[in-house]
Amino acid sequence: MGALAEMERELIVERTRAGLAAARAKGRVGGRRPKLTSEQWAQIGRLLEDGESRQRIALIFDVGVSTIYRKFPANKNNKSP
Repeated sequence: MGALAEMERELIVERTRAGLAAARAKGRVGGRRPKLTSEQWAQIGRLLEDGESRQRIALIFDVGVSTIYRKFPANKNNKSP
């Protein structure tokens, strides 16, 4: 019984990998879409340079403060990595 389940699992994995490879071949990109566009990131950079707080910017763009810190660390003088 265990051997049958193992064989079935291997078939599922094989079909899944084949499906993902076919999707990649057609140009499909997996993963989550970015919440902010490059234009929005540029606007955030300008707001930071103008002295706006990261907390306020996070509220405006509906993202977490840590998301803004990740892109614009406090010790990097508001420059993008």
